[in-house]
Amino acid sequence: MEILKDFKERAKAFGGTVILPETHDLRILQAAEEILKTGMAKVVLVGKPDQVHTRAKLEGVDLSGAEIIEPAAYPEIDAFADYYYAKRKHKGLTLDEASEIVTRPLYFGALMVKFGKVDGMVAGAANTTGDVLQAALRVVGVAPGYNTVSSALIMVIPNYRGEDRTFLFSDCAVVPVPTAEQLADIAMETAATGRALLGMEPKVTLLSFSTHGSAEHERINKVRQARKILTEREVDFDFDGELQLDAAIDPEVAKKKAPDSTVAGKSNILIFPEIQSGNIGCKLVEHFAKAQMIGPIIQGLAAPICDLSRGCEWEDVVNTSALVLLLAQHK
Repeated sequence: MEILKDFKERAKAFGGTVILPETHDLRILQAAEEILKTGMAKVVLVGKPDQVHTRAKLEGVDLSGAEIIEPAAYPEIDAFADYYYAKRKHKGLTLDEASEIVTRPLYFGALMVKFGKVDGMVAGAANTTGDVLQAALRVVGVAPGYNTVSSALIMVIPNYRGEDRTFLFSDCAVVPVPTAEQLADIAMETAATGRALLGMEPKVTLLSFSTHGSAEHERINKVRQARKILTEREVDFDFDGELQLDAAIDPEVAKKKAPDSTVAGKSNILIFPEIQSGNIGCKLVEHFAKAQMIGPIIQGLAAPICDLSRGCEWEDVVNTSALVLLLAQHK
């Protein structure tokens, strides 16, 4: 896919480092081999070097050039523990507990990102999204100006109105029922993702089952409130809502339903009112329209950390590593 090839080439030009903490999973070792072989990035793996090398040899994986770190033996592990203790002691955490937690692969990987030792982390092949996000939030936290961590999917739609089109769908994986404030955060985060990864000028639609007052319901009111919040924040991208999907992406429908909108019929970022509709929507498009789905991309964190599906292939690890490195360029 051309878009993935572009991501990898741009990541290679960046010359960054990605940390992959789940070295007990073969897919991670295979991805590390590919990243190193193609020169896309430097790779740090988490684990005992002798064990990782033994597993790689048995599986026929070449990890030449990878740095393998055992957290407990890392020279700065005490500094990591002190930082984590200071950050979490108000929750009753002791220094001994912090010293143990920072040796856990997900937490160690997040701390390597936090301390600037690597540019980003990719995990989730062998851990749940909840586990990955918990480590990320407890270590790096939410980006300044936001109160929400969300996700976005890149959806490449073949032959839509005579050409291939790329959209961002959000949030389809993290926030089950966002508030109006969270919807506004998600819109801002996804606009930033669109600029960073795709170079797009965001045209953001807050989706609903109503277009500019065509229906009334409390769930529509939440979308309208999110639009008001974006207006008050004076964001630097075009947005509109509430809009139905057809009004958002079909110019002919937009002329009838929202003729004065700067976004209707031109939208490239679709913000769903809740995770249920977002998850259904992305899978409908993937299966019925044969769209290519890339992601999820985790947004709103103070440092680049991305999650994988536990059903991913090793190629997905490589692709997500490229995305993390591109996000790192814009931090």
